[in-house]
Amino acid sequence: MTDIKRYILLGVLTLSCFTLSACGKKGEAESAAAPVEVEETGEAEVEDPEAYSKVEEAMESDETVEANPSGIVAEYDYVSAYAMPRQEEDGKIRSYLSGKLVDKEQGLRRPVAVMLNNIEDALPMSGVSNADVIYECVVEGGLTRMMGIFENYDKLDKIGSVRSCRNYFVYCALEYDAIYCHYGQSVYAMPLLEEDFVDNLSGLGAEGDTVFYRTNDRIAPHNAYASAKGIAKGIENLGYRTTYRDNYTGKFTFAKDGDVIVPSAQGAYDATHIEPGYVINKPWFDYNAEDGKYYRFEYGDKQIDVENNEQLAADNVVLQYTTWSTVDDKGYLAFDCHSGGDMVYISHGKAVPGTWIRFDGDQGATRYFDMEGKEIVFNQGKTWICLIQDTMGDKVVIK
Repeated sequence: MTDIKRYILLGVLTLSCFTLSACGKKGEAESAAAPVEVEETGEAEVEDPEAYSKVEEAMESDETVEANPSGIVAEYDYVSAYAMPRQEEDGKIRSYLSGKLVDKEQGLRRPVAVMLNNIEDALPMSGVSNADVIYECVVEGGLTRMMGIFENYDKLDKIGSVRSCRNYFVYCALEYDAIYCHYGQSVYAMPLLEEDFVDNLSGLGAEGDTVFYRTNDRIAPHNAYASAKGIAKGIENLGYRTTYRDNYTGKFTFAKDGDVIVPSAQGAYDATHIEPGYVINKPWFDYNAEDGKYYRFEYGDKQIDVENNEQLAADNVVLQYTTWSTVDDKGYLAFDCHSGGDMVYISHGKAVPGTWIRFDGDQGATRYFDMEGKEIVFNQGKTWICLIQDTMGDKVVIK
């Protein structure tokens, strides 16, 4: 039995434990005090500045999976894209983010990962509809924060509003070899941001006034935005690498041009309405069979990008369950972004359960496998990934 299949079988066993384990931290998550929205400078006094790393180390599993491209078998007789050369054709290259052929200048450039403010007072957002991948996860008090991974952002004058760093979002940004953009950070995030392999643009850093600006239509901290010109100048001034590193292996295996994958692996079921179970913004996605997209709602209404008045939508939705813990009495959270766990892939009206595995450590990427151990093939287009506390599975609704 391969290491991957053995890991998948372990995932099958844990999948049935979501609701059984929910009593452990469910009350803790729901009763957390509402967060105070303040600027985070990374200089706040805390009882133990290393508390996050200690919690993180305690959460992570001792078992690891060695990446072996020859051991990865994809669904539907596809070849896994892991560490494979990308297709190039007529001056275009296959995008790591969307699976589509894009101009080489765009497809070879490192993406940017921008932290996005998702508190109700900061909505609607600007520029987020241009993101190819969106992450969402809870922060203190049950609010969610989002992060957009942008490949094509050159024409955007306003992206945000931008909020502060959380360690787990940095780990997700590293999956794309992305340059990480944020406005502020907690003291716990400083050691990670200072790592040589993390290239970041901070609103409180040397290039803060170059990359970001504030508007006068909202009060701080909900009025900080980035611009494409500012991001480009900040990257130039800090001397960051602008193309993917040579050993980058990618994250997704995408369907071929013209193929539409309707998930049909073991355990597939209908999925036209999705509720990730976040308790404050109460978001949901509704499937539109006419265009094959899942449209996003939260706070009781459509979630839109105010710059073009478009409702946010995704071609793929991933529910990625992770173990988690509370770091301190202020409710700061830690998530295990390395050890793997259960997930659900949703596209074209169907959902399939599976397992996520992160290969190659901090700078590696998570890949997704069905219950037979085959890598899931994603449809081309936009992907929305919800990181979900593994003890909150009973709040998730898929129907």
